Amino acid sequence: MDQLLHQIQDCNLCEKHLALGPRPIVAAHPKSKIAIIGQAPGAKVHQTSVPWDDPSGKKLREWLNVTEQQFYNKQLFALIPMGFCYPGKGKSGDLPPRPECAPKWHNPLMNQMPNLDLIILIGQYAQNHYLGDTMKKNLTETVNNYNIYLPKYFVLPHPSPRNRFWLQKNPWFGKQVLPELQKRVNALIAP
Repeated sequence: MDQLLHQIQDCNLCEKHLALGPRPIVAAHPKSKIAIIGQAPGAKVHQTSVPWDDPSGKKLREWLNVTEQQFYNKQLFALIPMGFCYPGKGKSGDLPPRPECAPKWHNPLMNQMPNLDLIILIGQYAQNHYLGDTMKKNLTETVNNYNIYLPKYFVLPHPSPRNRFWLQKNPWFGKQVLPELQKRVNALIAP
């Protein structure tokens, strides 16, 4: 795993497409129990090199009902984006994750984590990649039918502050989905 993580850190596969240059962000351990597959690091995370070190990460930890110490314990959580580097700014937010990363690095990473019991897929990019044709017609329907992807996958919207309107419009998410997520996560990380 250490060798693989060093290879990822040295990756410059899509360097010419990155305005701020490559700075791959990933956290994983052979004993990781839960993998969180997100989109791509934002500008703040690009600066700090700490995955989910932003308002989205704070909201995600609330959703999971875990402490920062638990969240950043690599033996509990592997934090793997679809695109390992900050993709840059677009017209309505960050650009999509670079498409080169997941096909090159995800399988080798997953193969090094035999204790994974749950893969949390955050947002449409992760869900498209891992669920393929089993996805529903949109993210809302996919998340509303989260139980059909269990026990291997748990699907979530992105915890970005930009999604506050989605959360207000879909109160079932907080009432039905989050309690189930918290129950499953707690069962896996409890000492």
